[in-house]
Amino acid sequence: MPETFFTSDTHFDHQPIIHLSKRPFETVREMNETLIANWNAMVSPKDTVWHLGDFSMGSDQPASVFVNRLNGSIHLIEGNHDHKTVRDCAGSFASIDLMKTISLDNQRIILCHYPMREWNKAWRGSWHLFGHVHGRLDSEAFSKSMDVGVDSNNFRPLAFEEVRAFMQDQEDYPHFAGGEVRIWKK
Repeated sequence: MPETFFTSDTHFDHQPIIHLSKRPFETVREMNETLIANWNAMVSPKDTVWHLGDFSMGSDQPASVFVNRLNGSIHLIEGNHDHKTVRDCAGSFASIDLMKTISLDNQRIILCHYPMREWNKAWRGSWHLFGHVHGRLDSEAFSKSMDVGVDSNNFRPLAFEEVRAFMQDQEDYPHFAGGEVRIWKK
């Protein structure tokens, strides 16, 4: 049965990201090949992947070069470094959006490149998945939100079930009413 995966901030072909995010790679080629191998080890050709932005950048090589080597049907949530990718390779992705709400197994999920402190139906159990921050918010978990970027997740996509397991341990969204903070229960 096909699965759904989430990831972000692969930055294929972006040499400076190795230093900026302290990635454990000597070269951009090593980074690219590791990201591709890790992706394809998790994702089958029949699976769906939601990539939450910053797919590739920093070279003359089109993003389609990487899309064509990756398993699954890839939906792109546009990140701040995806302008060239979207302009030149839009047809390589199953869809492209700035933000998207999906539902999997009766779970509402808000997808955006950027982290938010409040999102649609946060008080009603929806999740928010994001990228952009390259692990900088990992120690500051907030309710049912999660950085699905490769820098926070061993340079690989996360399966829906892995995200669900993470969310089970997160507190419900705090509800502010009358000056006091309460934890919202469904």
